[in-house]
Amino acid sequence: MKAIKRNSLKKLPATSTAALPDIVFILLFFFMTVATIKNQDLRVENQLPLASETEKINKADRVIEIFVGRPTKSNQVYDDKTVLIQIDEHLVKKQEVGHYALQSLHQMPEHLRNAAIVAIKADRRVPLVHIKEIKKQLVQVNLLKINYTTLQGDVFQAL
Repeated sequence: MKAIKRNSLKKLPATSTAALPDIVFILLFFFMTVATIKNQDLRVENQLPLASETEKINKADRVIEIFVGRPTKSNQVYDDKTVLIQIDEHLVKKQEVGHYALQSLHQMPEHLRNAAIVAIKADRRVPLVHIKEIKKQLVQVNLLKINYTTLQGDVFQAL
């Protein structure tokens, strides 16, 4: 009987990279369909206040965002004392907050409208009087789920 010799000099075949472009395009397509791009220009300063007890909203698709703050440096039309309110791309007056919030609500899919949350993202230097007036306008149009957006942190650190 003859002994079987193994050829130890034999090399492994090269790894095929033929499927690599397909995998790259599948991943690219996946991230393009899943990712969302927010094209909203913020025209108000928005340094959120700090809070020690916060809770994250998991459903971002049902949130109507209202930004409240002083004008940014690029908004030279307004003086530094003016408080601006921005909903979507619109700068609105306090009396128009309810109207524009309802417009944003009607742009949502119908099955999310009952669960819509209004998130007020107010700058930490905005007087509370302005926030109360905005809340009053929202209550008048029956948008009662109101969230005050803050950052996690020590409240006394900002003083």
